[in-house]
Amino acid sequence: MDAFTSTHAAMILMFVLGYGAIIFEHNLRINKAAVALLLAAGLWLLYFTGLAPSEHVATHQLAELLSEVAQIVFFLLGAMTLVEVIDLHGSFKLVTDQIRTRSKWKIMWVLATLAFFMSAVLDNLTTTIVMVSLLRRILPNRDNRLLLGSMVVIAANAGGAWTPMGDVTTTMLWIGGQVTTLGVMSALLLPSLVTMVVAVVMLGRREKAGHYGGEAEEGEQQVELGARRVLSLGLGAFIMVPILKSVAHIPPFVGILLGLGIMWLVTDVLHHEHEDRQHVKVPAAFTKIDVSGVLFFLGILLGIGALQSAGLLDALARGLDSVVNSPTVLAGVLGILSAIIDNVPLVAATMGMYSIEQYPTDHQFWDLIAFCAGTGGSILIIGSAAGVAFMGMEKVDFMWYVRRISLVALVSYGAGMATYLGLAAIGLV
Repeated sequence: MDAFTSTHAAMILMFVLGYGAIIFEHNLRINKAAVALLLAAGLWLLYFTGLAPSEHVATHQLAELLSEVAQIVFFLLGAMTLVEVIDLHGSFKLVTDQIRTRSKWKIMWVLATLAFFMSAVLDNLTTTIVMVSLLRRILPNRDNRLLLGSMVVIAANAGGAWTPMGDVTTTMLWIGGQVTTLGVMSALLLPSLVTMVVAVVMLGRREKAGHYGGEAEEGEQQVELGARRVLSLGLGAFIMVPILKSVAHIPPFVGILLGLGIMWLVTDVLHHEHEDRQHVKVPAAFTKIDVSGVLFFLGILLGIGALQSAGLLDALARGLDSVVNSPTVLAGVLGILSAIIDNVPLVAATMGMYSIEQYPTDHQFWDLIAFCAGTGGSILIIGSAAGVAFMGMEKVDFMWYVRRISLVALVSYGAGMATYLGLAAIGLV
């Protein structure tokens, strides 16, 4: 960014106002998806008319951004559809029936552990979609579900940070050569685990000891024909995504669409002789997807992309670099900022500012960037893809999350970072 202009100021003001409208959605009674779409369109309008070097350059920037965002949106649509098909067949009941305990503490630990390790293998977004869908079958009571769903978001973000496949920012650093697979996994496993454990303990202390009494029976669901086959096929489709990405370098959205196509074919063949089973087929699942949640996700990503194209995020990163002399503090601040602004452009800017020569592969600085960018987004619900997905699926109020969860996420984030610094101080990372 060569010079700060009035258009830059207008974009910042528009972003702040839009962000405020999203935060106070419940009070304003204006759907956050509408605000996000208006915000994205308004920011790009300002960029095109006041900052773009040329129409051709701006169009090219928008096309590149749209390519990236569309991949995430198509992945989200495919994953949500697969989950709905599994749910329509009653397949989740096969899983929930195995969770025989109703102890609040035990359920919290089981779900958090599942989310943590699933996210490391799949990714935090997919894991959150699956786990929140599972929660709906275990806990029809929404208040209980919001608390445990928030815990799932924190656990999934923590689990995604320590593997190259679990979080997009760790993937970026891995592809860029800043971290290696074994290096980042060995360095961040314990700090990420501490983040998850601290969050579960803090949230568990708020819950009165006891059980979630009989909730699962209240929403009893019929198990449809082929439920086990559909469950196995769905889980196989999710597992196939990171494998295809690693082996064949296929983008995740292609892998999830391949899985959806196979699921569609199999379920059509499975039910083709039964006209009364249209309600369990893929077209029926499409009608249950929360489109407004997907559009909210689209608007947020496009809006952040406009700020990136205008050079504002690069300027923010460079401004931080000039003020903060410590790489450790810089990583910590970037993690907190990732709760407000998408962590992808922040990490991209950091990668551009610091070379491999300055900080070699698997340097502590890159480990901290991966950890902080991956887990810091949990502090606010719109700070991570997992949080945005949860917000859309359960219609979570922004301020409810701030009041009930943000402090827990912040403390657990600090505990994980302190763990890493402690390990570094004694030479274990």
